[in-house]
Amino acid sequence: MQDQNESPVPIHDTAESPPAEEPSSKISRRHFLKLSGGGAVGTVILTAGVHAKAAALPPDAEVFSGSVSLQLKVNGQRRSVTVEPRTTLLSALRNQLEVTGCKEVCNRGECGACTVLVNGKPVLACMMLALDAAGQEIVTVEGLVQNGKLDPVQQAFVDHDALMCGFCTPGFVMSVRALLDRNPNPTEAEVRQAVAGNLCRCGTYPRVFEAALAAAQTAGKRG
Repeated sequence: MQDQNESPVPIHDTAESPPAEEPSSKISRRHFLKLSGGGAVGTVILTAGVHAKAAALPPDAEVFSGSVSLQLKVNGQRRSVTVEPRTTLLSALRNQLEVTGCKEVCNRGECGACTVLVNGKPVLACMMLALDAAGQEIVTVEGLVQNGKLDPVQQAFVDHDALMCGFCTPGFVMSVRALLDRNPNPTEAEVRQAVAGNLCRCGTYPRVFEAALAAAQTAGKRG
């Protein structure tokens, strides 16, 4: 007699079960029409959104597609480039004009190595479209050299050994140069704030601050 506490043992039917029917892959005409109708409605909605955005543009707005030829004023010279609407200023400078002082490191506006001056203000070249830079005054670290002589900021970085690998140095130099142009006699706190967007993985920040303050004593404002 089976113990009442024992779990019942299932009895398996030895006969083979009939194979399960595979789901039909056929689509009924009614189902097909429903799917087609939904797709058409979605297309109409998306198209309407695009037209609405286009209508919202100002009447004098320019819409670009494909490659566009334009001129960039870089370090006092007008240079011709052919760019796509998505091309960044950094890409145009490095890959077309071979102005490689601005470095491509993060390519998303985090490190500051690509800093250039646009109309005197520090700008991350990887975050600016080349199209938007047309007609602007662009200065890179190469453009600070005048008549073969280093800019006082560049010289101060050399004198105070404010670099190790040097890959981030151009960005720091441009940020400091922009600071001294608008504030010839900054405090260390103001220097720190000015270069807050520039990263140095080698950790030369103290020397950078020293170089910036030294440059302020010898350089002041350019021009």
